[in-house]
Amino acid sequence: MINSTDFRTGLTIEIDGGVWQIVDFQHVKPGKGAAFVRTKIKNVETGAVVERTFNPNEKMPAAHLDTQNMQYLYEADNMYTFMNTETYEQVELNKEQLGDALNYLMENMEVSIQTFKGRIIGIQLPNSVNLKVTECEPSVKGNTATGATKMAKVETGYEVRVPLFINEGDVLRIDTRTGNYIERA
Repeated sequence: MINSTDFRTGLTIEIDGGVWQIVDFQHVKPGKGAAFVRTKIKNVETGAVVERTFNPNEKMPAAHLDTQNMQYLYEADNMYTFMNTETYEQVELNKEQLGDALNYLMENMEVSIQTFKGRIIGIQLPNSVNLKVTECEPSVKGNTATGATKMAKVETGYEVRVPLFINEGDVLRIDTRTGNYIERA
């Protein structure tokens, strides 16, 4: 059990059978009344973020997530197959379970799959991925002093805003946490 005064960013707790991760917390001691802990917590399964306050003596059970390194193999009939790199056991996930990860998922990519009490609750991608540009407007010489951008489609079908000098065939490094262009790879 974790006391609410011991909350830290990134800590996972169990509330009403769900797994929640602490995104932000603040210990508040008002001039009048009892102290409390104001938190912003994210549901690990759904991604919903809510604000909640806890009494300083309130205790919550810690949620222990198991992480397995897996390799993405292929997609068939809207099911995405992953293989455990140690036991060669295969797991299939659907689009809802993957969510935004589909924008960056490439065959043979190494990912981490998180489970809680035997059920899969999430997938962790590398912080950045290299993807090839398949479609974009041709680059225009000049116009670079303004910091203007254009849309480019990468090999997974994801569209990202890029600088004007990017061309079709370029390989881009994209941040999987924000979905933003970082640099040419």
